[in-house]
Amino acid sequence: MNKATSFQPVNGFHGRVRLPLSVFANACAGDPLAMERILRYYDGYMNKLCTRTLYDLDGTPHVRVDEYMKHRLQNKLIQAILKDSL
Repeated sequence: MNKATSFQPVNGFHGRVRLPLSVFANACAGDPLAMERILRYYDGYMNKLCTRTLYDLDGTPHVRVDEYMKHRLQNKLIQAILKDSL
């Protein structure tokens, strides 16, 4: 098999390095720095999910991040991580 065509698994999603499991374990244990690291890791993904196109009175589109929805997603993630620690 040619090395150029052989399958080489990527270490993360879209070439991003995965978070170590120890970060999740520390977040489950209540470490606020680990929780912040997880939130930062998923920040771009949450921004993508919460992007909305708003239109002003003239009909001009403005692409913005819905901060309310982003905060709700962040809270859901925090609750899910802390729920696993119980």
